[in-house]
This record gives sequence, C-alpha cells and structure tokens, in this order.
Amino acid sequence: MMQSPVPHEPPIYRRIADRLRQAIKAGEFRDGDRLPGENALMAEYGIARATARQALAVLINEGMAVPRRGSGVYVRQFRPIRRHGSRRLSREQWGTGRAIWDGDTAGRPYAVDEIAVTREQAAEDAARVLGCEEVWVRRRRYSVDGRPVQLATSHFPVELVTGSPITVPDPGPGGVYARLRDLGHAPVHFTEEVRARMPAPDEASRLGLSAGTPVIVVCRTAYAAGGGAVELNTMIMDAASYVLQYDFDV
Repeated sequence: MMQSPVPHEPPIYRRIADRLRQAIKAGEFRDGDRLPGENALMAEYGIARATARQALAVLINEGMAVPRRGSGVYVRQFRPIRRHGSRRLSREQWGTGRAIWDGDTAGRPYAVDEIAVTREQAAEDAARVLGCEEVWVRRRRYSVDGRPVQLATSHFPVELVTGSPITVPDPGPGGVYARLRDLGHAPVHFTEEVRARMPAPDEASRLGLSAGTPVIVVCRTAYAAGGGAVELNTMIMDAASYVLQYDFDV
C-alpha cells in the first residue's frame, strides 16, 4: 500500500520569517520596534548567521521591515494611502481651494518636505507632450505620517505660466490646477499611465526604500479646453505605501 507523501516543510529561514510576521501582525512588535537581530535568532533557533540573515531579508523584501546600518532591522508598518484616481482630480476638490492630497490622506498629516521650482529646457517627453522648448519644473517630495511616500515632477509650458504663482514654491489654495484656472487654462481632462519598476538609487534613497521594494510610476497629463496639454506630471510612489483605486461605469 502506497503511503501518502509527507508535505514538504518550508526551509527554516522561511519558518522564522513566518513567526516574526505573525508577531508583527499580532501587535507584539509595533511600527519602529527593533526586531530580534541575527545573534538573537542564531541563539534562539540554533541556526547559522546566513540563515538568520535570510529570515530577516524575507521581511525586508516584503516591505514589513527596514534595515538601519549599524543598528538593526526595524518594523515598518504603514497604513496604505488609498489614491482614488478620479475623485482626487475633480474640480470640486481643487476648485474650492482644497489640496488634492486632502482627498488622498483623509485627515492624516502630510507635508511637502522637499520642493524646488526651476526654469529649464524641456526634456524630450515634456517637449513632445507640451509642444514647447522651455518649461517650468516643480519637483516635490511628499511625506505622510512623517514617512516619504512620493516624488513628483511637474512640467508646465514657459509661455503659459511665467509670472504666475505656479513658478513659486507655494502656488496658493487649490494648488497649480486652481492657478491654471485663474490663467484661463483650467484642466478639463486628465490621462494617467501607470507602470511598476525597481527604483533608481537616488529614488530609493529619497523615499527610504528597503532592498527589493518596487515603485509605482504614474505619468499624468492635464489638458485644458480645446485639447492642449498644460501639465506633464511624473509621480514615483513607494509601492508598499499605496492602493490605487479607479472606478468605471459600464
């Protein structure tokens, strides 16, 4: 009589990672807590250092933990931001002086903790989309709950926005779309393209990403009445920090 095959048991480093993950979800370790280090795992489970390192690497690659050089591995729990693609861009949002991010964060504290506004020669994609040789570029980094989550780079035609608040760090209530409306070029249509990739080293550094964490890249074009493009915005998001929601009627 044939015996049933014995179920294959996961390797020890996977089992250790599972136990640590369960402990995090159970609240035994909270956001920012230091996880047991390699030495502690070696002593508790009788394993080699390489195995302990593998176990911690599983959680790091899942985005549940982040290593700090010379200090250890820490829990990284973050309630994802629900980014509602159409609702956040509605005229009811920016047209009444509210920031787009107010809709994303639902009361959670957020900040633009890096911003630079410069006049530049248009890069190839901006020149193609906006149909101009020079652009004003707004580069920002956004943080939610004190954690960097997004890098954004917006391009605007020079002849359209020069002399307006769009060319200074704080464009005022409602942001750049309210200022485009003031200039007579209110956005009436948006197109977004979404893709995923691994981050460049500078992106990983500025977003504080652990090894193996991908980014979501959203490229949005805003169009005014008549079909002319008035903004090209490329957003690079920490994939572990976002849920992208899009609604469709059929």
